[in-house]
Amino acid sequence: MPTKTAAKLKAKAPAKKVVAPAKRASTPRAKTAAKKVAAPVVAEHKLRIRVRAYEHKILDLSVKQIMDTAARFDAVVVGPVPLPTEIKRWTVNRSTFVYKDAREQFEMRIHKRLIDIMNPSPKVIEALTNLNLPSGVTIDVKMV
Repeated sequence: MPTKTAAKLKAKAPAKKVVAPAKRASTPRAKTAAKKVAAPVVAEHKLRIRVRAYEHKILDLSVKQIMDTAARFDAVVVGPVPLPTEIKRWTVNRSTFVYKDAREQFEMRIHKRLIDIMNPSPKVIEALTNLNLPSGVTIDVKMV
């Protein structure tokens, strides 16, 4: 049972006023952020060249030849970036019928490099298409 004093305190307690939060003063920093306009974005094209070969020496010579050709026409070249070597492995029985313990293991390594040529001119593209590279070197060219 509540006492009389507790009941009087509850009755006399003033109602809480709900006050709206004060508005934030706009700072000069906030105004300048709104005024900033994005700079026009220049469309940047890339010629992405992926070179693959089984022998790394031939691959490096081909990449050097591509880089020299691009440098001759004052192109901006990024790379060569070595990509992970892809390794394919096989295990084969040495005999045809029995002797399962006697096996041979073979592997084939594919070495890869990546070269980007920024904003290539038509002369650079033409020079790269006329390039003679050794056999066993595969080239993938993409315009990104």
